[in-house]
Amino acid sequence: MGLLSNRIDRSNLKPGDHIYSWRTAYIYAHHGIYVGDDRVIHFTRRGQEVGTGTVLDLILVSSGPSRNHTHCPTCVPPNEGHGVVSSCLNCFLAGGVLYRFEYSVNAAHFLAKARGGTCTLAVSDPNDIVVHRAKHLLQNGFGCYDVFKNNCEDFTIYCKTGLLVLEGRTMGQSGQAVSIIGGPIAAVLSTPMRLVTTNVYGMAATAVGVYCASRYATDIGMRADVAKIAVEDLTRRLSSGLFQVIEPPLAAVALPSTS
Repeated sequence: MGLLSNRIDRSNLKPGDHIYSWRTAYIYAHHGIYVGDDRVIHFTRRGQEVGTGTVLDLILVSSGPSRNHTHCPTCVPPNEGHGVVSSCLNCFLAGGVLYRFEYSVNAAHFLAKARGGTCTLAVSDPNDIVVHRAKHLLQNGFGCYDVFKNNCEDFTIYCKTGLLVLEGRTMGQSGQAVSIIGGPIAAVLSTPMRLVTTNVYGMAATAVGVYCASRYATDIGMRADVAKIAVEDLTRRLSSGLFQVIEPPLAAVALPSTS
């Protein structure tokens, strides 16, 4: 664990750890809570690790683990349902490298991590509470999956902190998603600098500054629009419609075979 890499050995895992593994070409990382006994609880889009309901799924699905491999005897293939599933560590990693997400990092450490979705300024709750939240959500669900507003990282950070970003009656938004969106936004916002300087290095520095500032301001440990919600209260509100995430419609695109 450190500034350069969050990679760890599985022998160092503890129940309640927030773990993740990068998929092909580092396009995205899949996150989950290690609950002990070689089990990981994680959030999916009806068994698919990521999904937008658009043609973007062709890229995301192709970068994920193969859906036609044979599951190990201890894992039931996740199909329909509320999306929160339990897998063995090997199936969760799908051949990838194991990393542990960092909590309570300082600002310098946070900004030194160029890619979002690896650490947060927020403080983690005790591990027994984290495991309780994950197991409760395994039985009751975490709402509808949304790659930008309610994804595997949002689920895992909630299990660790009990914090949710609340925008009216909706939930969101993870550091990984902010990173994906933040880069193009930073480029757009830095464009007016062309009126001040034509120096490419100056414009690049401005874009990096805007990107870092947006990551810092939107981290769940810094935002003002967050609330700490007990997991039992959360699932009650989700079931009654007090919180909701509208699931994107399934796109009419040819996805890889799951047979």
